[in-house]
Amino acid sequence: MAVVATGSVAFDYILTFKGHFADHILPDKKHILNLSFLVDTFQKRRGGVAGNYAYNFWLLGYPSAVLATAGEDGAEYRNWLSARGIDVRGLRILPDEHTATGFTTTDLDDNQLTGYYGVAMVKAGQLGLADTVADPEVVIVGPNAPDAMVRLVKEARERRLRWVYDPAHQLPHSSAQTLLDGTTGAWILIGNDYELQLIQDRTGKDLAGLLELAEIVVTTLGREGSRIDTRDGSHTIPAAAPVELVDPTGAGDAYRSGLVAGLLRGLPIDEAGRVGALAATYCVEQTGTVEHSYTREAFGARYREAFGADLPPALFAAD
Repeated sequence: MAVVATGSVAFDYILTFKGHFADHILPDKKHILNLSFLVDTFQKRRGGVAGNYAYNFWLLGYPSAVLATAGEDGAEYRNWLSARGIDVRGLRILPDEHTATGFTTTDLDDNQLTGYYGVAMVKAGQLGLADTVADPEVVIVGPNAPDAMVRLVKEARERRLRWVYDPAHQLPHSSAQTLLDGTTGAWILIGNDYELQLIQDRTGKDLAGLLELAEIVVTTLGREGSRIDTRDGSHTIPAAAPVELVDPTGAGDAYRSGLVAGLLRGLPIDEAGRVGALAATYCVEQTGTVEHSYTREAFGARYREAFGADLPPALFAAD
């Protein structure tokens, strides 16, 4: 059984600004915000949350499948994923379309400003769970065309499949009712602290209220680690220190894959969270969301170094 990774398949243009956005934003002038940042580096990389999730599952030895739409320029990306054993039958290449493209600028505080051009992604609503592997173990409903996210939640619920709800950068386009529907019955609701606060504000549900709808609520906190809340209590997960912080883009997707892989392999929440934290750290040490790599031996040694404990053998037990 595989995890179905849904959301965007994209090309990322990653720019770095060697300054602080906050130094250039005047609070009393936010209504006429007009800023330009001279960036220091610029790189094009494969990305998109569906590809990011799937790649990180592959690194962790967990079977995954991609369900997404890409443009005719995405054929090479599709082949690249397939060469790593990722099921791509649900990655539909649309002729005469371009693959979704993101433009992300990161400052020295790891704050990010992103512009996203959906292109082929906006047609993802034409795909459903029947277009990918049969009987998936979990469906990750990542940021995607809004109608696609609604469809996938509905189909997962109808088929009694567990789903992870990760609205992320589609939050500006999500109504309170859409967010409530995506959260109700979800196995995991996940977002960073800003996103979780936005979800609470828009839905009128505090953390306790969200936990009445979803089994687990995960809040990622960047350099401060993460917090995993369940109906039985809260777990604080530390970050794993990077050797060098190069680019935070994609770290959240790596964390999600590590957490879900750990939970599916039967790890306790604390241990699964630490797997997610370390997976994220590998990502931030490279420019790009799918440029990092590791062996199980290297991951185990790094886990021991970061957390002072042995990596649970169950994580790679099925390999």
